[in-house]
Amino acid sequence: RSFRWVFNRDAVCVGSMATIPLDSPKKPPLPLCDISCGGWEMSDQSGRYPYLWGVSQQGQVWFREGIHPRVPEGTSWEEVEVPREVAQLSAGPGDLLWALLWDGNLLVRTGLSLDSPTGTSWLEVESPSKEVEALHVAVGVSVVWVVTKDFKVWFRRGVNSHNPCGSGWISIGGEMMMVDVGLNDQVWAVGEDRGLYFRMGVTQAEPSGNGWIPVSAQWGINKELIPPRDECEFSGHLTETSQGSAPSGTDSDSELGPTNSEHSATPVLEAAAPSIVPLGGGDPSAPPQEVKQPSSASQQDAPKAFIPASDSFINSLVSDRDRTSTTQPSITEMPQEDGVELPPAPVLPTLPATGHDVPFMNVDLEGAGAARSAQAAGRSLSDVLGTLENSQGIGEEDGPVWAWVSGGGCDVDASSRISWLSSTGPLSSSLSLTPVQSAAWSEQPQKPQHQEITRKPLERSNSVWVRKGALRWWRDWKPQRWVDVGVALEQSTKSDGRKDSIFFVYYTQYDEKKYLQVFINEVTALVPVLQDCHYTFAVYTAERTKQRWPLILAAPSGKEMNDWLDLLSDCCCEWRGIAGAPTKQALWSTTSKGDIMVHEPPLSLEAAAHPLACDLMFWRQIPGHLRCIESNSLGLVWGIGWDGTAWVYSGSFGRQPSSGNALNPEIHLQTDVRSVHVYENQRWNPMTGYTDKGLPTDRPMWSDESGLKECTKGSTHPPSPQWSWVSEWAVDFSVPGGTDKEGWQYAADFPTTFHGHKTMKDFVRRRRWTRRCKITVRGPWKMVPPIHLSDISLMPCLTQSKMEQVPVWALSDKGDVLCRLGVSPQNPAGSSWLHVGTDQPFKSISIGGANQVWAIARDGAVFYRGSVSPQNPAGECWYHIPSPPRQNLRQLSVGRTSVFAVDDNGNLWYRQGLTPSYPQGSAWELISNNVTKVSVGPLDQVWIIAEGVPGFPTETPGSVCHRLGVGPMAPKGLSWDYGIGGGWEHISVRGNSAEPLRGPVPPPGGPSRSPALQRPAAQVNGSAVCV
Repeated sequence: RSFRWVFNRDAVCVGSMATIPLDSPKKPPLPLCDISCGGWEMSDQSGRYPYLWGVSQQGQVWFREGIHPRVPEGTSWEEVEVPREVAQLSAGPGDLLWALLWDGNLLVRTGLSLDSPTGTSWLEVESPSKEVEALHVAVGVSVVWVVTKDFKVWFRRGVNSHNPCGSGWISIGGEMMMVDVGLNDQVWAVGEDRGLYFRMGVTQAEPSGNGWIPVSAQWGINKELIPPRDECEFSGHLTETSQGSAPSGTDSDSELGPTNSEHSATPVLEAAAPSIVPLGGGDPSAPPQEVKQPSSASQQDAPKAFIPASDSFINSLVSDRDRTSTTQPSITEMPQEDGVELPPAPVLPTLPATGHDVPFMNVDLEGAGAARSAQAAGRSLSDVLGTLENSQGIGEEDGPVWAWVSGGGCDVDASSRISWLSSTGPLSSSLSLTPVQSAAWSEQPQKPQHQEITRKPLERSNSVWVRKGALRWWRDWKPQRWVDVGVALEQSTKSDGRKDSIFFVYYTQYDEKKYLQVFINEVTALVPVLQDCHYTFAVYTAERTKQRWPLILAAPSGKEMNDWLDLLSDCCCEWRGIAGAPTKQALWSTTSKGDIMVHEPPLSLEAAAHPLACDLMFWRQIPGHLRCIESNSLGLVWGIGWDGTAWVYSGSFGRQPSSGNALNPEIHLQTDVRSVHVYENQRWNPMTGYTDKGLPTDRPMWSDESGLKECTKGSTHPPSPQWSWVSEWAVDFSVPGGTDKEGWQYAADFPTTFHGHKTMKDFVRRRRWTRRCKITVRGPWKMVPPIHLSDISLMPCLTQSKMEQVPVWALSDKGDVLCRLGVSPQNPAGSSWLHVGTDQPFKSISIGGANQVWAIARDGAVFYRGSVSPQNPAGECWYHIPSPPRQNLRQLSVGRTSVFAVDDNGNLWYRQGLTPSYPQGSAWELISNNVTKVSVGPLDQVWIIAEGVPGFPTETPGSVCHRLGVGPMAPKGLSWDYGIGGGWEHISVRGNSAEPLRGPVPPPGGPSRSPALQRPAAQVNGSAVCV
């Protein structure tokens, strides 16, 4: 059997206010001075219900339990402990709750959720101004507004359910007594002049809006809710729950003039004269009388009538204000000018009391008299907001004096045009607008910025702009995986017109909401990276560069990734005052992905005493795709793609096609082709010969070149989604070391060197498979046909140098030496190639100061080209320079008086004894190891691409490093300073010729970032020979 229980409820208070019964036997709360309703958006399910919070007169916080649709009044009160006495609180539609303390500071409730509606703890937030206490707080979905006792309005930036405390305060123009956040985070306010105001332009992208406009609300006389006219275009809706705008100019609706129900359907948008409502009681049947202006003496002697507020909180907090300077105006007084007598205003008769349906009643909280019992007939929204009219009368002494506003039931679309929200009229200038001021961030101390930024004034300087999106974040701690996150870029404007921005990443871990924040002024690079075929980019800061821990984010599409990169890069460049094309002194570099990165060097970059740390260098991306790049101080930049195509920089600065620069004549279509390799590995056994069955300790039978990562033909993808396959997999016969007729290479074991023929001791073999892919981008690069190149070098020069033609030397993909003729700043691509004869193919070439040309042959031999001059650009003969003993050099770079080279083992060598009379030098000296590329500038500064960073073995190879202590007396330098890393391919510092201020070189303050090396004795070189 079963029972059916039925619970019946009788609604006895429909359409009116019902008294909440006292809890029994629980302790009831003391009389409440403030309540706030919120939390209904914490659940997406149907039948959502709100949470009610209250503040007692003793500063206690109470929570109303048991509120749901069948029991809207709730069941009981629960006290929530607070560290200090609370004066007012505000709850948002979500899980935000802020409370205002009596000392002016603020409390934030954390841990609010459906499982814990009362939260877990309080966090204290200081008042926006240390000198002035906070007066009022209002909370929305993701915004917090605060009014201080000097009536300044503040906006809390960075507020989110993941970060309920926010990140800092922004001062908003205008002087208000209180603010209220309604639906869609729309903001309503009562001004210091007691007028109603609405925050214009509040959207999700701009939550702070861009200006205050007056609400043209008359102290109306209509009983019915007047529908808006067609020309109002009011796309929102007004419900009776929004009848919270309570003026304090009258005590009840009984003091309003009579209304005619037959004519109340006609909206009144204008009034001939504003209505004057008497404060004192009067005979309801008395005819209208004229109000005479008292003399100036009587005005000074007569006490001003007290205006009761609609809430006890306003009276209690405003009571300490200086009454001599901020005395509230009486509505019985008329503004006047000296010598000008204003016409009297009519006084409307009041309505007889009906004794029921009282929507609002004002109470004299100071007990100046008995409570009035006059009541009026039921009203709709027009009883409170009144009939819509023009902006005359609001905020003046002859209009209603507002004390409180609540817009929780008014849904206003920011794009709609509403007649009673007019941005024109006399009230537009009644506010005391102040410029935006950024308060000191308690969570992040700001560093002084010494760089001046020249820019146009902002049109809207008192707003906060937000861009939100959804990305994926690579969580690089165990368990390592991709996590779906929400991101937001929040940008505000300082009082001097400059912008500061914060980038937020919101995520959830173990059902706990967390967030990361990156200050844009700390970002040092935004780099696209290669990772799992995602549209991925890395965000670097100085601290993350030191820790080798960039923030890795992935976008769902290439367009969205480019949009975020452009947006973040624009914010970074604007904050640093960087705009347009790179300067002639810029440092150029490329990543292993082919992206082009540029750094604008300050004068302190090469300073001997206090050089700029490498981890503080800011790198920005230039559109295009190159494998290597070279530049000089005349603004000439050449690059080579992965397919050997030569490109020359056009001198412009373009964006990706998503940024709308496809029609720029300086932006050209650029393509690049590269090959992707996988290795097939096999081991020999006496039963079956070579098979794919290896030992347990062997590398995967399909792997990359290192053998550490398994790569099959089916699982291998192009380097990034921007690439597309243009061929099928095929055996590669052009592997270094040679192959047999089937493409196999043999060795005794996998870690050893492979060769192209089988011997009796070879037990393993491998074969390389290759597949070509292609990428197409747009950038400021112009192709130089028709020869494919493998290396290129431009002669470095000082800033004040003037050359009609700039020497450019290059190597073809076959190893031929070429000299480009006709290259100049006016014609950066030059005119023709001049072939320079050699007896063997070369693999690296460099030209330094005074036309010094050095080159490395493919067999590792080093050569110097003699007699090169502007009159004889190709020179006369090659001089052979012996290599370091038992070392095979692969790349070199020549500066003004220095030559550095890198061998196949990653060792960096310095050539000693270079003099004008003997430019070949005398000996090689070992400087360091762990080097892949070197670049020597026109001031003999030395930069390298390091294979790795000591102490971080898992980082992707390729890090930018700067040689410290380089000077005329110490050309070899002292130590290395490691900068940004993780996939850097090439760097060129040959354009940075700005002379730094020389000073004494301080001794190293700590251990070198590179391992110390025992330098061997210098290898004395023999006499040079002409070949």
